[in-house]
Amino acid sequence: MALRRAFPTILSDRLPETRDFYVRLLGFEVAFDSDFYVALRTPEDDDGAVCELGVWAVGHEMVPPPYRADPAGIVLTFVVDDVDALHVEARRQQIPVVAPPRDQFYGRRRMLLTDPNGLLVDVSSPSTPSPEFRSMGAGVLRD
Repeated sequence: MALRRAFPTILSDRLPETRDFYVRLLGFEVAFDSDFYVALRTPEDDDGAVCELGVWAVGHEMVPPPYRADPAGIVLTFVVDDVDALHVEARRQQIPVVAPPRDQFYGRRRMLLTDPNGLLVDVSSPSTPSPEFRSMGAGVLRD
């Protein structure tokens, strides 16, 4: 078996607001839009890479009843070129900022936001990791 594709899907009762949040703030484009599902994707970068995100109506019949709840226990993480510029844009859009940009020991400058569903969104840019973290050989964290 070969894994072909993987992407997160948010359960939401706020499809239009959720769609618009990720389109306006992170530059996703709408690939499919209906009353029960929204497919978002970024334009291809120079290497042909694309990021995808789904938004599924939490009350839709395809969602089993025990799972028809607000998202919890998950953080969506996005790595961008300039988290500080995105912070300015988030504030301009009056998006709730949980934590403003700060350099983290693991080599990211990170801010935390919440999306229209109350989901925690981690947005970061590469920065210099601490010497202690570099000595751990944590090369799995990519830019």
